[in-house]
Amino acid sequence: MRDHRPRVRPEPELPVRMLALDIDGTLVGHDMVLSDRLVDAVGEAVRRGVKVSLATGRMPSSAVVFANRLGLTEPIIGHQGAIVRAMPGPRARGDVTLPPFRGRVGRILSHQPMAPDVIRDAIRWCFANGLNPHINTVERMIVQADDPNAADYSTYLGRDAEVVEDLARDIHEPMSKVISVGEPGRPMALIEEARRAFAGRASPTVSHPRFLEFTAEGVSKGRAVAWLAHRAGIPLSQVLAIGDALNDLEMISDAGHGAAMATAVPEVLLAARYIAEPVEADGAAALIEALVLAPEDEARRNAARLAEAARERQAALRAAPGPGSAPGTASGTAA
Repeated sequence: MRDHRPRVRPEPELPVRMLALDIDGTLVGHDMVLSDRLVDAVGEAVRRGVKVSLATGRMPSSAVVFANRLGLTEPIIGHQGAIVRAMPGPRARGDVTLPPFRGRVGRILSHQPMAPDVIRDAIRWCFANGLNPHINTVERMIVQADDPNAADYSTYLGRDAEVVEDLARDIHEPMSKVISVGEPGRPMALIEEARRAFAGRASPTVSHPRFLEFTAEGVSKGRAVAWLAHRAGIPLSQVLAIGDALNDLEMISDAGHGAAMATAVPEVLLAARYIAEPVEADGAAALIEALVLAPEDEARRNAARLAEAARERQAALRAAPGPGSAPGTASGTAA
């Protein structure tokens, strides 16, 4: 995948022609339910010709269930940008509606896996730092036999997980990513150390308070979004990217219309042009309504209002007395 990320963030332009949407914490909460308002807003954007792609750390076969519900046809970005897969044709679509909630996906458009030696080193590093790693590659999950989180993976992936005796010994081929699980807050506490340890070899990120992940060097959702936008002939100035976790930072920083959920980690809040209300308040839907579905003059006014509200929220965050200050909802965000 050629790198089309900009050196300098572009100024926002209207109309918005592409949406890049994170799933967990952005489109859905713990209940994994897409609201009717969100489905309607995204559906109307699609009908107007806006290209909409999901950009997630999930496997594409997991993300496609949400894409089908939203009526999407554009490619899915999975594994933090390590893989991009086409949507299947209408006749080939089908979801598993009970656990593990997976669906059929189309052909692979791009895949940037990690080298086996880097995978093995990442696994050893995770174990040494009190994290329990496993591997996701394309649509497969590989776990170590004694992994204490195996039952949780089964809920997510059914019986499809592959079990090996020793991950650090038994992996000998390139794979999409290493994902490790720790106590809440532990991944963020370790992220800088991980970046130093794997500089030039892998791209560590955090997708959830419990998940620290490794992909190949240079891989990110931002790089994949920029690649898809270039492929579609859409400048990043006309892209609206919405996310909430550290793994969304690059795509939010690169997009002309980069938006963070109000519940996002501080690094992401500070990089955003706009701040949306939380999932429970349909923040992503409200932002799409305000910037994509509103008439252009109204969308321009909304963009200015939302950007000013975000600047005020960011100023308050910078002035907060300590790093533990919890991000809250910005007044004046999309309603």
